[in-house]
Amino acid sequence: MKSLISVDHFGAIDADNDDLLFSCFEDHEAYLNLLSQKKFLIIGRKGSGKTAIFKRMLTIRRPDFFCFGHTFSDYPWHHHDLQARIGIPDFDKFTHSWKYLILMTASKIILNHDQSLPIDTRSMDYMMRIEQFVVDSYGTRDPDITQIFTPTKHLKIKPNFQVDLKVLKAGVSPEQVPMAELPKIVQELNNNLIAHIMECLNPEHRYYILFDQLDLGFDPNSPDYSNRLIGLLLACRDLNIAAKEVGRSFFAVVFLRDDIYDMLQFEDKNKITENFVSLIEWDTPRTDKSLKHLMERRFGVLLGEDGEQINWDAVFDETKEMPGHQTKYQHILDRTYLRPRDIIKFC
Repeated sequence: MKSLISVDHFGAIDADNDDLLFSCFEDHEAYLNLLSQKKFLIIGRKGSGKTAIFKRMLTIRRPDFFCFGHTFSDYPWHHHDLQARIGIPDFDKFTHSWKYLILMTASKIILNHDQSLPIDTRSMDYMMRIEQFVVDSYGTRDPDITQIFTPTKHLKIKPNFQVDLKVLKAGVSPEQVPMAELPKIVQELNNNLIAHIMECLNPEHRYYILFDQLDLGFDPNSPDYSNRLIGLLLACRDLNIAAKEVGRSFFAVVFLRDDIYDMLQFEDKNKITENFVSLIEWDTPRTDKSLKHLMERRFGVLLGEDGEQINWDAVFDETKEMPGHQTKYQHILDRTYLRPRDIIKFC
């Protein structure tokens, strides 16, 4: 074991700057539930490890595994807000615009990343229609997702998809549908995209679309903020169920702070909580994951020699109790929020 004095730190307190994140990654149940496509909503306190899982997913490199991550530090929310559907419940007014965003992301993966596609002549026809729609509407088969709702864009709906365009403003051409008109036809357009995309996806491959950093700009007093998040949750649930029904391993995933999720109120929340939520927590009766083991992985990387495993007691002398007859580990836990970032900083 190397000397403790040789260690500057045990890692950064945020996942974006933590050089040890991947070499010391802890495969929490929430991560395993995501990989197996069982739970799509990953919640936890700020600093509990959501972004660590998000970043870990994006580093997986396999020919049968495709993952696209959305972060919204620079996302044009004002363009998305213009896509709200009028005349339906507030909690559902953004659901279809989120579906469209997810489906366009899936289209990018199909057209640019999965080299196994098309898998047969039937899927080739669907893939060509998707490509024609994307190229005709956005000028490229690999559009910038953050710009798909930009008001200057025009969608070429026909002849690629079957959509009733009678609801559009008089004079609007099916080959030049302004983005402002999308809310009127988005449900039908999404239904076409879902059918086409699911036919294209390789049933032997896994596809993930992830959403992180949704707490940036969090305003607990903004109804639109809450409605946007609710719409995203409903969109992910619906698309994941649609994929499962046709035997495709497609999974849209949301990472969200638990306090923000707790404040959301919508009709299907209990069902989503019961069936699709995975909570990131440490040192509780609901998990066998502990911050001690998380730190021991870091001790091993920084202090071990030739693969040597370093346990907690080799770094902290637990034969000497803290005041109040506490172990040093319990002393630390009592002064943190049971989050990786806290114990890394404390150590």
